[in-house]
Amino acid sequence: MDPRLPDDVALLQTETRRLVDRELRPQTLAIERERAIPPSLIALLRSLGYFGVTIPERYGGMGASCLGHVVVQEELGRAHPAFNLLVSGNNGIGVMGLLRDGTDAQKERFLPRLASGEWIAAFALTEPNAGSDAAAIETRAEPHPGGGFRLHGVKHFITRADIAHLFTVFALTDPKRRARGGITAFLVEKGTPGFRLARIQESMGSDVIKQGELVFEDCPVDDDHVIGRVGEGFQSAMRVLDLGRLSLAARSLGMMEELLALSLAHARTRTQFKKPLAEQPAIQAMLADTATEIAMIRPALYQAAWRRDQGESVGPNAAMLKLFASEALGRAADRAVQIHGGMGFMKDCAVEHVYREARMMRIIEGTSEIQRMIIARDLLA
Repeated sequence: MDPRLPDDVALLQTETRRLVDRELRPQTLAIERERAIPPSLIALLRSLGYFGVTIPERYGGMGASCLGHVVVQEELGRAHPAFNLLVSGNNGIGVMGLLRDGTDAQKERFLPRLASGEWIAAFALTEPNAGSDAAAIETRAEPHPGGGFRLHGVKHFITRADIAHLFTVFALTDPKRRARGGITAFLVEKGTPGFRLARIQESMGSDVIKQGELVFEDCPVDDDHVIGRVGEGFQSAMRVLDLGRLSLAARSLGMMEELLALSLAHARTRTQFKKPLAEQPAIQAMLADTATEIAMIRPALYQAAWRRDQGESVGPNAAMLKLFASEALGRAADRAVQIHGGMGFMKDCAVEHVYREARMMRIIEGTSEIQRMIIARDLLA
């Protein structure tokens, strides 16, 4: 890949950076304090098309490439994490199964609403007894004599559970086969009988965009709400998560850039022992380590996204990037708090909430241990 971004991607990056710097970043502490995104900023994101970055133009989206999606995620990562969490479902795992495996009728029905931001999408795979071991899900989809299926089960830790209108839900259609043809993906709309939000699950993060527990009790799903073919849901989920891992690597990268910018500003202005922190060798070493890891992640991430756009499989590579970027983010966040000293531990300092949010990145969409398992399995194949 040419190290220069294609013109359309470079333009998208520049426009997103301008949006982040002028409109989104200045609201970081206010959003953290109020635990809400101002409605005016949500409307702005809608008007600029950020809910439909990856959705094709024929359905009202931008039709951006994977590389375009990655640079948007990176730039939004420099703002409050709530912005990324708000739009990522409509551009990533919440919509990718529908985009890849959905029927024309499903796409015509749902994608325009998702692209405009009128509807929000969510991805419902995780359960109380099935996290890293996704094949262990217990939610069932039982055929109904009158046609379609009835869902029974519980999903939890579902991001955007309280605001989503369309859920990609994975359920057992053949418990004996499970990952080998026994799991199916369904489109379930908010308000479907037998489907409810049971509770919001509070976390150590900002919780501006919330996680919740979903309950399905004899919930009807028509045959035309099956994504792809019956029994192919597990394979669909794994393909979707490949993109999700690239997205999370990009988000981690953007968060690292923000931490470095905050740390540099503080080190230049904070004086200790009659000289700026920036002149202290220990502080310089921490800044250099974060800058070096950023410089290593970005070209590798862009290369993987470009390869995916060429139709190549990037599963193990995506796992490597998600692993390294999320682990590097954890180190960068720790350094940033250390550079800020006591101030870094205070709620009115931006690095404090980024530090908390960073811890989540080593868990969601596959823990670091799962990424290592994927990488090792590929090496040993």
